[in-house]
Amino acid sequence: MGEVLVVQNSRSGGPGRFGGWLEEAGLRLDVVHAYDGAAVPDALRHDAMIMMGGGYLPGEDDRAPWLAPTRSLVAEALERDVPFFGICLGGQMVAEVAGGEVTGDVGAPENGSVPVTLRPEAAGDPLFRDLPGVVPAIEHHVDAITALPPGAVWLAETAACPYQAFRVGSRAWGVQFHPEVLPERIRTWEVDGFDPDEVYARAVADEPVSTPIWREVAARFAQVVLHAGEPYAAAGSAP
Repeated sequence: MGEVLVVQNSRSGGPGRFGGWLEEAGLRLDVVHAYDGAAVPDALRHDAMIMMGGGYLPGEDDRAPWLAPTRSLVAEALERDVPFFGICLGGQMVAEVAGGEVTGDVGAPENGSVPVTLRPEAAGDPLFRDLPGVVPAIEHHVDAITALPPGAVWLAETAACPYQAFRVGSRAWGVQFHPEVLPERIRTWEVDGFDPDEVYARAVADEPVSTPIWREVAARFAQVVLHAGEPYAAAGSAP
C-alpha cells in the first residue's frame, strides 16, 4: 500500500473527497495538520506527497512558519521524482519551487464552479488525458501563478487565470482549483464581489459533471503512486 504525506494548511482545508478517492484506490493518507502546530517531516519518507490549499503565498513564512520545511519537501519530491499533487497553494508552491512565479492579489479572483479548458498538451498526460475539453472545477483564490517553471507542461487554463493545471517533470502536478471540495464548502468561504447564492447554485448544478472527472484524476494519481517504482511509461499508462 502506498503512503501519502498530506500537508494541511487550514482547519477546513483537508483532503476531502480527493483523499477518500485515493484511499479507495489503495493508498493510505498521513495528514499533517501543520496549521495547528503539527511538525512537518524533515525528509520525505512517504511514497507520495500532497500539498493542500491555504490563505498564504508559498513564501509567507512569517504567517505560516511550516511553509519553509514544506518547500524543502517539495524540492525533494521534484529531485527524487516522488509523485506530488499540489492544490491551490500547493500548486503555487510546486510552481515556485521549480522556478516559476506566483503573484499575490493578481488578475480577476475566481470563486465557485468555473469552466476549466484542457489544453492540447493534456492529451499526453497521465492524469489529464482523454478528459472532456472543458471541465467544471471549484475555485477560490486571488493569488495566482504568473509564470510556469521552465520545462513545465501546461495542461489547463481559464480566461481569468491561465495556469490552472501543469506538470513538472514526470510525476509532479499542480492545480489552481479544488478537486477535493464539494459545493457545501463554498458556503463557508468569503466571496466578495460575487453573489454567494448564485455561486453555490452554479456549483451544485455542475457537481454531477465534475465529480466523476476528478474521481478519475484521483484514481490515476493513485496508480502513478502505486507504480512509481516502475519506468515512467508504466506509470503513464495507468487507466
